[in-house]
Amino acid sequence: MTHNDLQATTLHHRIAHLPVDEAGYYGRFGGAYIPEILYSNVERLKQAYHRYADDPEFNAQYERLLRDYVGRPSPLYRADRLSQHYATNIYLKREDLNHTGAHKINNAIGSVLLAQRMGKHRIIAETGAGQHGVATATVCALMGLECVVYMGATDVARQRPNVERMKMLGATVVPVTSGNATLKDATNEAIRDWCCHPDTTFYVIGSTVGPHPYPEMVARFQSVISREMQSQLLGQTGRDYPDAVIACVGGGSNAAGAFYYFIDRPEVRLIAAEAGGKGVDSGETAATIQKGTEGIIHGARTLVMQTSDGQITEPYSISAGLDYPGIGPLHAHLAQTGREEVIAINDDEALRSAYLLTSLEGIIPALESAHALGVLDHVKFLPDDVVVVNLSGRGDKDMETYLSQKEKGKSQKY
Repeated sequence: MTHNDLQATTLHHRIAHLPVDEAGYYGRFGGAYIPEILYSNVERLKQAYHRYADDPEFNAQYERLLRDYVGRPSPLYRADRLSQHYATNIYLKREDLNHTGAHKINNAIGSVLLAQRMGKHRIIAETGAGQHGVATATVCALMGLECVVYMGATDVARQRPNVERMKMLGATVVPVTSGNATLKDATNEAIRDWCCHPDTTFYVIGSTVGPHPYPEMVARFQSVISREMQSQLLGQTGRDYPDAVIACVGGGSNAAGAFYYFIDRPEVRLIAAEAGGKGVDSGETAATIQKGTEGIIHGARTLVMQTSDGQITEPYSISAGLDYPGIGPLHAHLAQTGREEVIAINDDEALRSAYLLTSLEGIIPALESAHALGVLDHVKFLPDDVVVVNLSGRGDKDMETYLSQKEKGKSQKY
């Protein structure tokens, strides 16, 4: 077997669980729609990713940091009281217990390790809820690299604890005031920065969005979630798969990781919870899969919330991590082909689910994760079913929002 044949074989093995071709298309979605100034940078990234994705030394360092620094494997916890409430078997994949408090650290470590091997010494990132920014700043502090994080001014105001964490970690946080001053706008500014500093800068994208190879690469680094689920379920239930996996989707990274090793197993239901905001038809929503149409955003063809003439519609969600007007091309494809079920969870439903989990299990979830929990009120599972909810992050960052919403709705019991 030639080197090229071996490379092709290992590449096929690596992406076997993703329905993606060599050009980065998931059916009609994906690709790389980028300005000419970034073409060579994206090509070099793709070559480096393909070189190191199956490199034993790279993966050994990655796995060691996940184990010794992040604290993986994250527990798979059977939530007994929540299971009793819904009359089924509910397990929580506790990504909230990772170092930095969310799943984002999985991708941040892999991406920054790749940046080092490419000789990049300046790292930029975008962030909405702040978890990706904190994770990236954390890894940069660990590895002694410059870090710049772009964050919408709206999100800076509502996610102050994470802003201060990033600054303490040595990152420069740049508030973005354009547009709706949220995640979309932070991403726009990060891309502009990358265009201006293509040789020295590595852009760590926080979700399965952007031009190829980002959606594949981020899914790969997050796939540790479902890989661990398999062995943990085998130990706890006697089989290595659940009946359903539930995860929230904004851009879709935690869901991609939670679904990854089950995509080609049709016996497993994949259920995505997107942010319904104040209602799918209210005009204040981030339900991109249900309300979006095909378009191009941030370098990829996918489903986009836009007007008939292609202008981006500003999304809304109580959750800073879910108000993105696009969706990763993997999820657009899985939803369009029917492999992924999509349920919109509105703000009030997410808040009720958050308070329910807190009262029954003593776990305060991130608002993003609360949307995934909201699915349990929409789907009736059988008593013998095994249902895994990916608890993508912890709720420390959202305490001000939780308390302010509870104060506003004194007559409503969340």
